[in-house]
Amino acid sequence: TEKVVLPILEESGLRVGRDFYLAYSPERIDPGNKDFTMRNTPVVVGGVTEKCTGMAELLYRKVLDKVFTVSSPRAAEMAKLLENIFRSVNIALVNELAKLCDRMGNVNVWEVIEAASTKPFGFMPFYPGPGIGGHCIPVDPYYLSWKARQYDFHTNFIELAAETNDDMPYFVANKVVEALSSRGICASKAKVLLLGITFKEDVADLRNSPALKVMKILKERVLETGYNDPHVPDIDLDGTRYRSGDLKDWVGKADCVVITTAHSVYDYLWIVKNAKLIVDTRNGTKGINSENIVKIGGKERIL
Repeated sequence: TEKVVLPILEESGLRVGRDFYLAYSPERIDPGNKDFTMRNTPVVVGGVTEKCTGMAELLYRKVLDKVFTVSSPRAAEMAKLLENIFRSVNIALVNELAKLCDRMGNVNVWEVIEAASTKPFGFMPFYPGPGIGGHCIPVDPYYLSWKARQYDFHTNFIELAAETNDDMPYFVANKVVEALSSRGICASKAKVLLLGITFKEDVADLRNSPALKVMKILKERVLETGYNDPHVPDIDLDGTRYRSGDLKDWVGKADCVVITTAHSVYDYLWIVKNAKLIVDTRNGTKGINSENIVKIGGKERIL
């Protein structure tokens, strides 16, 4: 706001805090979240001057329930980065734990997270998956890393977390090939269906979706890839147009069904009964006991 936008505006000869007011307020929308909307989610505002902050606060209080002011645009910008990097780091932690549980074979990471979540203090649950998506979390760690280098500072921990998340689509693709091989199916002759192509459940948002990356990796390793997503009728992947396939037709013919986004509209019990093999990256099949289910993070034991 101060390094890029402000100089452009002041080229007009007008002066900030006198002729115009400039403030930054980070976007805090959570796609698909019906509990926290724009109105009831607190908004952060930081102005270039005290008057700028006051004017921005006055505007927001007309339409929002709560406004939290900070001392500058850079404080507001850093708050946004912290919010998203907090998620990135914690998702990387459970993704790494999922890989460990997967290697161990006799511990299920989803059960472990559920157990840890019973602690009423000092713990907040995050969940593994095929990677991270959306318009903020995958890129914000790299924004901060770039800025930090201008100050001779290296955000090693944050970058490592981002790299861990970036590796998950490859881990999932390898898991699919491994699962096919364990059933005597050569990956190069296999048909694979991805269930859910959006970056999170029950939305139509494809931005930086890890499912797209999984599909891109798999289409180079298997005979045929397809997807089904009730929210996305078609996609363009590296110049090839794909349409959302008929679920009943695809589940029956696919050698492997990969749950990449666990939309609530899916009948997972029906899918398990009709699929030859399932690789579940989102715990969509929680509580369903079947030998054809392979989960990232270790096999679930049904009590």
